[in-house]
Amino acid sequence: MSHYHALVWIDHVQAHVMHISPDDVEKSVIEPSEQHRKLHSRVGSLGSGRAPEDQDYYHRVAEALAGAQEILIVGPAQAKLQLIKHIHSHDPKLVDKVIGVETVDHPTDGQLVAYARKYFLAKDKML
Repeated sequence: MSHYHALVWIDHVQAHVMHISPDDVEKSVIEPSEQHRKLHSRVGSLGSGRAPEDQDYYHRVAEALAGAQEILIVGPAQAKLQLIKHIHSHDPKLVDKVIGVETVDHPTDGQLVAYARKYFLAKDKML
């Protein structure tokens, strides 16, 4: 089923991708590779002290957004910004579909759906 709106809640542990219509929600959960899930910073190591970003993780999240016309990206920390950076570099067809990036802590899926519906409704009314 194709939905017009999509929401991504993302951190470095997992991404919840939800395609939302007024009366339906399709949800998928995407996790980074095992290597990146266990290590996202290296204290006491040479270099920046950060593990490289898991580009495959961000690519799979971007693929899960296929079909959405408006995308809202939310999350508690830097992963949402890294996803935006990945989209700009690797998935230019999604760039214009991202209508917002918001900081949201760790809500339940029901709270995410309610947040997204309210966000998209307010945005649509502005048009």
